[in-house]
Amino acid sequence: MADINDARATFDRYDADGDGQVTPDEFKRAMAEMGDGFVTGPVAEAVIKAKDADHDGKMSFDEFWQALQG
Repeated sequence: MADINDARATFDRYDADGDGQVTPDEFKRAMAEMGDGFVTGPVAEAVIKAKDADHDGKMSFDEFWQALQG
């Protein structure tokens, strides 16, 4: 099980504008900043879509946390 404080810190790295939602563009940018330049737009969209329980095209912290719980 993930630690919620570590999860929040990781989520905050993805959430560039601090609005509580991670868009595919934010995810792609964060992954590139962390050294993974191979995450393309379509890959980022697929990752967000896989975690996007309310189907709004973004990932909230609750959705991120839920995904970590497996």
